Amino acid sequence: MNTIVSARGVNITRGKNHILHDLTFDLQPGSITGIIGPSGSGKTTLMRAIVGVQKYEGDLEVLGHQAGAKDNRGRIGYMTQAASVYEGLTVRENLTYFSQLTGEKNDTEDTIEFLGLTQQRDQKVSTLSGGQRNRVSLGAALVGKPALLVLDEPTVGLDPLTRENIWSHLRSLDTSILISSHVMDEAARCDDILLLRDGQLLAHSSPADLLVAADAPNLDAAFLNLIRKAQ
Repeated sequence: MNTIVSARGVNITRGKNHILHDLTFDLQPGSITGIIGPSGSGKTTLMRAIVGVQKYEGDLEVLGHQAGAKDNRGRIGYMTQAASVYEGLTVRENLTYFSQLTGEKNDTEDTIEFLGLTQQRDQKVSTLSGGQRNRVSLGAALVGKPALLVLDEPTVGLDPLTRENIWSHLRSLDTSILISSHVMDEAARCDDILLLRDGQLLAHSSPADLLVAADAPNLDAAFLNLIRKAQ
């Protein structure tokens, strides 16, 4: 497989609102790609299209199949912004359940330890804090050993240590990762960046190449320079 995601002229419209504008890009397997941009730039909409739950126009191929194809079921791990787990189950029960759904053998205790939820493993999700619930949701996306892991702002609300641990773990995974964020310092952790604003792709490159192309000392300045050029 030469690309993990291939987009050609992807457009998404809701009513009279044009959300994504003619996006074209290729993402390479085995990399961490960041979809970076402010709130309302279209990051979540693009992720939903890639996962297969958002209608689109154009051509969007994921894992060698059209986005939403039955062949991709069970091959994509998806973490939404809102925690998508069962509040009436414990942390351990949630991860065991999602692991069984995928048919993959997985040591949920390792995932619980990585998430920093060892002491909460037998608590119901309804009793956890918002940040802890998000960590359980991340674990649910991880346990199936997906070929593509799609994470929608997974580190929002997490303490710096947990955030660092999550990034270290993501780096150790043998899978392709697509992660969104509105925080530019997280872009520097990615191998590849899709920089979005108002549904348009301003840039697609590595963080280092983006700094050179935008003639900027840091990624915040690079983003501002690219906006000015686009205007």
